Amino acid sequence: MRNTIIISTLKLVLIFPAPIMLALLLNEIRHNGFKRFIQTATYLPHFISWVIVSGLVFSLLSVESGSLNYLLEKLGIIDKPINWLSMPEYFYSILLSASMWKEIGFSSIVYLAAIAGINPSLYEAAEIDGAGRIRKMFSVTLPCIAPVVIIFLILSIGNLLSAGFEDILTLTNNGKNGTLTNVAEVLDTYVYRVGLSEQRYSFATAVGLFKSIINIVLLVAANTIAKRVGGNSLW
Repeated sequence: MRNTIIISTLKLVLIFPAPIMLALLLNEIRHNGFKRFIQTATYLPHFISWVIVSGLVFSLLSVESGSLNYLLEKLGIIDKPINWLSMPEYFYSILLSASMWKEIGFSSIVYLAAIAGINPSLYEAAEIDGAGRIRKMFSVTLPCIAPVVIIFLILSIGNLLSAGFEDILTLTNNGKNGTLTNVAEVLDTYVYRVGLSEQRYSFATAVGLFKSIINIVLLVAANTIAKRVGGNSLW
């Protein structure tokens, strides 16, 4: 439960705003060719399975031939290779970095669509008032896409106890990396291990039901608060 809350909170705080920032930056790019290249480069990782992504991470962080260890040694930052994937203190950083790289581009599509629907006259009025790009971003773009951001924030809070399954399972080598158990075991992987591996189906179902109930409570609470504070909500 502790790991689930920590990982979910970190993803909410660090990964949730990332697609919004990417969409805002892409909106400011005026060169269409370069903009399409960045969009394609950030969208593609979403269509790569976590099995392949974890393989890339393993290759990058490998002790024997990992590019990261080689680079850090050449720069004189470390004296000998580090076994990154066997050290619990680095797991959260690796997990969050891989998750952000994989999903940031695809998640930004909704925000780019919302930005495309903003009335151009608002930007023209802001320019007449002397607003620059950054000022228009904070005074026009963000307020206009705020309802979309709030809706996705409510959904993210309602899914808070779903810290991840495929990403954690593959990065821990199907749960076989015992050194990471204390920081990587979350409710989803626990249900998988107890329910399928140990065949305790009724207990695993109870844990899954508990998670779903808590998620529903969080969803209703987040929706109620958003409706009272800002007037935007799911229902």
